[in-house]
Amino acid sequence: MSTVDPSELAERILHRLEKVIDPETGVDVVRMRLIEDLNVTPDGLVTYKFRPSSALCPLAIPLSLEIQKAVAEVPGVTDQELEIVGYLKVEELAELIRQQMEQDRLKGNDDKQSHQGL
Repeated sequence: MSTVDPSELAERILHRLEKVIDPETGVDVVRMRLIEDLNVTPDGLVTYKFRPSSALCPLAIPLSLEIQKAVAEVPGVTDQELEIVGYLKVEELAELIRQQMEQDRLKGNDDKQSHQGL
């Protein structure tokens, strides 16, 4: 298992998240301080909190999925754990995100298998 410099990887993650824009405000999620407590381990596990801009934010689901996708795209990230805070429907949102991430993982495995057969 390879290791990464946690502070360097955290910097790259924040840089990538600066490209995730809240559609309601037109401001990136880093500047809006929607990402909290970002931590990275040497093996590439990323843990962080996402705080939607309001307790009933209508864009919390698509924005949280976009955030997770952005984090996953950063080289060196091996896994991520997202905690949603300050949102009234947090259990529902967490379940939807878990389902989407599982679908993405399965799709990724299917893509790998199809490429191996070429």
